[in-house]
Amino acid sequence: MLRIVFMGTPEFAVPTLAGIVAAGHRVAAVYTQPPRPAGRGMAERKSAVHAFAEGAGLPVLTPRSLKGADAQAAFVAHGADVGVVVAYGLILPRAVLAGPRQGCLNLHASALPRWRGAAPIQRAVMAGDAETAATVMRMDEGLDTGPVCLSEPVAIGSDMTAGELHDVMAESGAKLMVRALAELERGCLACVPQPVDGVTYAAKVGKDESRIDFGRPASEVHNHIRGLSPFPGAWFETSMGGKPERIKVLRTTLSGGAGAPGSVLDDALTVACAEGAVRILEVQRAGKRPMTAGEFLRGFPLKRGTQL
Repeated sequence: MLRIVFMGTPEFAVPTLAGIVAAGHRVAAVYTQPPRPAGRGMAERKSAVHAFAEGAGLPVLTPRSLKGADAQAAFVAHGADVGVVVAYGLILPRAVLAGPRQGCLNLHASALPRWRGAAPIQRAVMAGDAETAATVMRMDEGLDTGPVCLSEPVAIGSDMTAGELHDVMAESGAKLMVRALAELERGCLACVPQPVDGVTYAAKVGKDESRIDFGRPASEVHNHIRGLSPFPGAWFETSMGGKPERIKVLRTTLSGGAGAPGSVLDDALTVACAEGAVRILEVQRAGKRPMTAGEFLRGFPLKRGTQL
């Protein structure tokens, strides 16, 4: 069994850590982001990885940086065979990457070199990709530029949201990393350089990207909405009783119909786009739970012809 230092933070990383523990590997330490204020009361909340690791009896470290000599020496002192990194959130300096005897492996949620960077799942859905992949790569100092060791294709359904793809990728990626570690232990993990062609970057989604532009073709509007669902959530603005309100749209499907972009076409919340239309299936009002379009319309009627 391998001696491993695991580095990860969000829920996406938990299945991989769980898989490593279940496979019998020795986890010398778990590195994760420090607790952050969250929720209405802004109380400090541990990361998903932190909570799982504590529950499993694993030692947890939460440094705010790995740039200092002391932090790097502490990392090397774990005597790991390999580092496993899944959505950790900190840049790893050269001394950390070289610390484990067999370097560091990273699980990335795209078919590299497509969608290097921070938001590969969201960007793949927003772009309308029909397929992506869970990828294990050997890390170097570049941004997701290291050699690819294993890759597992994952289909993206035409109505699949980023949240749904996230869950599929987390489980698929966990199994792939456990397989990569088994091959590493046997000395047969082969990694090949990434192609020079086909490089794209998955920039972090900005708040200014969340507003829905019904002046775009329906396919682009649909991809935009499902790519931002459930977080941060694409939104349109409308009003009730003269008071404007942002409505998050969590689920849509492509629909027939034509009209002025942004106009409501029927009583089922079909909205015209520049080309075609989308039917809104699920929404969320501020401070409320997600609800179906039918539930929403019973309390917030949007009549045919309303301009969003």
